[in-house]
Amino acid sequence: MKIRPRHGGWLPNGAAPSLKGRPRASLRGGALGLSLPDERLKVFTGRAHPQLAGAVAAHIGIPVGELLIESFQDGETRVVIQENVRGVDAFIVQPTCRPNESLLELLIVVDALRRASAKRVTAVVPYYGYGRQDRKTRGREPITAKLIANLLVTAGADRVLTVDLHAGQIQGFFDIPLDHLTGVPLLAAYFAHKRLSEVVVVCPDAGEGGIPRARRLAELLGAPLAIVDKRRPAPNVSEVVNVIGTVSGKTAILMDDIIDTAGTIVHAAAALIDLGAREVYAACVHPVLSGQAVNRLLASPVAEVVVCNTIPLPVGVAERMQARLRVLSIADLLGDAIVRVHEDRSITELMTEAQPYGHRSCAEVARTGVR
Repeated sequence: MKIRPRHGGWLPNGAAPSLKGRPRASLRGGALGLSLPDERLKVFTGRAHPQLAGAVAAHIGIPVGELLIESFQDGETRVVIQENVRGVDAFIVQPTCRPNESLLELLIVVDALRRASAKRVTAVVPYYGYGRQDRKTRGREPITAKLIANLLVTAGADRVLTVDLHAGQIQGFFDIPLDHLTGVPLLAAYFAHKRLSEVVVVCPDAGEGGIPRARRLAELLGAPLAIVDKRRPAPNVSEVVNVIGTVSGKTAILMDDIIDTAGTIVHAAAALIDLGAREVYAACVHPVLSGQAVNRLLASPVAEVVVCNTIPLPVGVAERMQARLRVLSIADLLGDAIVRVHEDRSITELMTEAQPYGHRSCAEVARTGVR
């Protein structure tokens, strides 16, 4: 497996670049004022997204921890930590995409770190699988998002670091500290660099907590907000009922946390074009892109889909969508947050810097995306 970190160059197996010959003082610092990590800080990765973990470790200036994960022929997962972690501050980067596999793997790694006497174990979960099952909508349904929280705590996680939960109340499901980051400023920086005219930010779903996220993007871009009133007659099925706000003659940016089957985005984009929108862009933090999502997006009026790399793209998606897809790296944000947690510094300050993530300009964000 090969990965391509933000700074360029191909690295095997999610490893960070070699630090030989580089002075330690040059590895971190800058506008955020991060001090150098010590040997007690270690970053590990599961098999869900080693490319992201490698980029996070490279940004911090440390190698990815040595961890063996393999599957037995009956499907069981074997984990062996291949270095001393006694007394260390351990971070395991594992988005729970394909949750039935990656979630169990995360739980096993957390348990292994705890039993190996790590001082603190932080689960870095860029994408929180099962987050959409956060409440009962009818009788005899589970609240799976709460179940996942219980499992992480029981496995031995001392802290959770995650990005753009589907619903903010999931934070309350945890009885351990949870740091909730957002990729919205990164997306805002990208669109600001494009210098689009007459922008309106559109929330494609008024019923699932998306309005605060879309409002944040609108505030960062200095744009008005519009809202799509949508009904969902069945899971993964949506239909547009009404659009609240003025979109005629404007460049619309649809902002959501997840694009899964793309039905919500595609139907909203068609409605906006019918109402006179000049151009439609789609933005999300988590590009699940399951089922017929790519076919729907390619056949839709959406000019460009801009996403973050919290989870890996499904095989073949980048090649099929080509210039209509832009992936922005969230590795710097996660790396800066990990160092701040390690040093007991404020995460809130990280999310309220004047520049997105403090040290990166809008032009750099647009130029240094994953693709």
